[in-house]
Amino acid sequence: MAEPLQIVALASGRLDKVLADAAPEGSGLSRSRLRALVEGGAVRGPNGIERDIRRKVAEGERFEVVPPAPVEAAPAAQDIPLDVVFEDEALIVVNKPAGMVVHPAPGAPDGTLVNALLHHCGDSLSGIGGERRPGIVHRIDKDTSGLLVVAKSDAAHQPLAAAFAAHDIERRYLALCHGVPDPGDPRLRGLAGVGFEPGNVLLIEGAIDRHPGDRKKMAIRAGGRRAVTRVRVVEEFDLARPLAALVECWLETGRTHQIRVHMTHAGHALIGDPVYGGHRTVPPGAEVLRRFPRQALHAATLGFAHPLTGEALRFEAALPADMGGLLDDLRRLTA
Repeated sequence: MAEPLQIVALASGRLDKVLADAAPEGSGLSRSRLRALVEGGAVRGPNGIERDIRRKVAEGERFEVVPPAPVEAAPAAQDIPLDVVFEDEALIVVNKPAGMVVHPAPGAPDGTLVNALLHHCGDSLSGIGGERRPGIVHRIDKDTSGLLVVAKSDAAHQPLAAAFAAHDIERRYLALCHGVPDPGDPRLRGLAGVGFEPGNVLLIEGAIDRHPGDRKKMAIRAGGRRAVTRVRVVEEFDLARPLAALVECWLETGRTHQIRVHMTHAGHALIGDPVYGGHRTVPPGAEVLRRFPRQALHAATLGFAHPLTGEALRFEAALPADMGGLLDDLRRLTA
């Protein structure tokens, strides 16, 4: 049986919602999975085993969730090449290419990072994440490239998931966006949830939840989960007017599509983003911005304490060839 997880209610509310909101990020404990665990007697509260998912919970109540022993992973092990940045007996850090889904899902039953990891690691992957996502403590979108850490044991999985939940992980992304975020832009200065910190660092705060009209999208919404992104311009490209920028983004929180949603809210959608980018008019000669086939986003830096030894680990991954080529095109275009 997997090691129990300790969850503390962050607010009052219905049991299944409270547990889902407070579950460590990357634990694989969705609201539907938690409902099943409650109904299966795998959740213990202040008064014993919980059975009623609708019970009203008070803020601060403590719960112990005991996931059942992991079953044989449904995904098949597949011999898919991996760019392994670091590996030991507890964890593996990989540089995921754009186009690879992290774990199996409807529409992507195989060819995923999990399929590749099952082949590479054999049966050593942690099972606590659930049968279709062994070892996964966080993820990045299919068409985002870059660094991920995966647990190879339950002992490593829980501290890593807890570190993500406590935002004790350094995650920095490189992105190419439309326009150039400018602290002198009055539009940005007047935008809700947007401001600037010393060093011209753009601060974007906006709670994120599912889009009310499209369940595949996220949106800034009242009542969503707190989300904070900081952005620094690394290089800007002007063609009569601000055209694009290479920016570094770092996360205080980690929500689904967070950088993409926040940058769009600030009016600087990522180049190539098919979901949030919308239709952009580009000046003559800059058609390269329309041709880039994915969101120009790369998880470039990942830092965390080793879950077993406490050693500080920090990894960097250079821009992939497609984003590097786009950067070269922009430099030539605006030289």
